[in-house]
Amino acid sequence: MTIKVLVVDDSALIRSILKEIINSHGDMTVVGAAPDPLVAREMIKALNPDVLTLDVEMPKMDGIDFLEKLMRLRPMPVVMISSLTERGSEITFKALELGAVDYISKPKLDIQKGMQEYGDEIAEKIRAAARSRPRAKPVAEKFTADAVLPSLSNTSASTEKLIIIGASTGGTEAIKDFLVKLPPDCPGIAITQHMPEAFTKSFAARLDSLCRISVKEAEQGDRILPGHAYIAPGNAHLLVKRSGANYHCELSDGPPVNRHRPSVDVLFRSAANCAGKNAIGVILTGMGKDGAQGMLEMKQAGAYNFAQDEASCVVFGMPREAILAGGVDKVVPLSEMSSQVMNYLSSLGVRAFRV
Repeated sequence: MTIKVLVVDDSALIRSILKEIINSHGDMTVVGAAPDPLVAREMIKALNPDVLTLDVEMPKMDGIDFLEKLMRLRPMPVVMISSLTERGSEITFKALELGAVDYISKPKLDIQKGMQEYGDEIAEKIRAAARSRPRAKPVAEKFTADAVLPSLSNTSASTEKLIIIGASTGGTEAIKDFLVKLPPDCPGIAITQHMPEAFTKSFAARLDSLCRISVKEAEQGDRILPGHAYIAPGNAHLLVKRSGANYHCELSDGPPVNRHRPSVDVLFRSAANCAGKNAIGVILTGMGKDGAQGMLEMKQAGAYNFAQDEASCVVFGMPREAILAGGVDKVVPLSEMSSQVMNYLSSLGVRAFRV
């Protein structure tokens, strides 16, 4: 079945390039191209597209306002077209919060050449969007202390254990939903989310403002502390290393793994090697199979691993592959992931109490 795509962008050049890229793939076709949301609204009614690509900044109505209305009235898979800027990243996260499936980053220079180089990525994201479960999401408010899970009374659990997370498509919201519920003395957390380098610092800052724990973009040599989460920088692999009694972050510019840098497999494999049974693996929504082999190696090294269930995933690719590989111990809905992980820690003999 051919995926019908509607392109919405105020730039005639971008519309032309996207149309050329999308139509070059046999399983998808551009059924229309709109210069603004008002034209797009009528095209959606007439053409019934499967996927919408949507620019962020446009005349008459910006992409965010249009997306909010669209997801409330006619939820459908949307891939945002965003600039690699601080403002672009903030707006993109808002779009993902509202229900957009994914985003494509516009190159800063030589747009035509850059967009052509992104052709395969664009096609993959459109395919994932077509298979996704679009749903409107209300803008989340900052969680109160009452919403945070019980703290851990045994400090050894916080200092000896590590939570290792991997995600891709849909992962920015899934990671947020997981982290906001964690108590400030939870074990240290290392995260790989497929994301360009211009976005990871803004992503970490956004999470840090919402969570009781501290969240930052990982830097070389960062000690992994309880109550802290470290996010792999875009375009760098994040590895966990052990030095004496301490874990720390190591960054690598090694070649992409599974076509990704950062790669979830790289992070998971490093946790298997240095943390073993002290690691707790969590694989969330995402396209492809990155993380499946690494999670299996974690389990073989003694880790206990969780996967997000299909019903709560935007795209079930990565969790499904990890489950099929045999690396997952428990499959749970996203809404229960935080509590299930903390309950597992409690089951190890750690008494939990509410702060």
